Amino acid sequence: MRIVALVSGSGSNLQAVIDAVEAGELDIEIAAVGADRHGTYGIERSAAAGIDTFVVNFRDYADRHEWDDALRDQVATYEPDIVLSSGFMRIVDERFIKKFEGRYINTHPALLPSFPGAHGVRDALAYGVKVTGATVMVADAGVDTGPILAQAPVQVLADDTEATLHERIKVEERRLLIDTLAKLGT
Repeated sequence: MRIVALVSGSGSNLQAVIDAVEAGELDIEIAAVGADRHGTYGIERSAAAGIDTFVVNFRDYADRHEWDDALRDQVATYEPDIVLSSGFMRIVDERFIKKFEGRYINTHPALLPSFPGAHGVRDALAYGVKVTGATVMVADAGVDTGPILAQAPVQVLADDTEATLHERIKVEERRLLIDTLAKLGT
């Protein structure tokens, strides 16, 4: 199974996938890693691991549609079986979703459908839930509304901050992502 991963930041989820591939725990090929801006640590991590990288910088395009078209075309050149949003903080358009329909995988730091959007951890804490977690899903044209592939619960502790809770969620999110990719690859 060939994947292209998309990152916007440090690529810590991606690093877990890279480590699992290198350890022989995950039988996939990471064909390339792309970013929406220059200078991401996720691109540096990937290049250091010998993986092809590319940047389709959002600011280099006149409008969102031009950027989406460029990203879609760049990803398609690698002929991926799966496109993995690994901390990719841009919403792609419906044409991107349609091109990779059913193959664009995303993670989210909450138990969807609860707390969708960019602030799932903060929203869960503000609501006062006692359990939140991580979700792996197929991305669709909505915001965190696609079919759920896997979920894992994480208990919210009385003294949790957004940062401490998010770190515990990330541990489950990485495990869940690797398990899900392994199942998809069989």
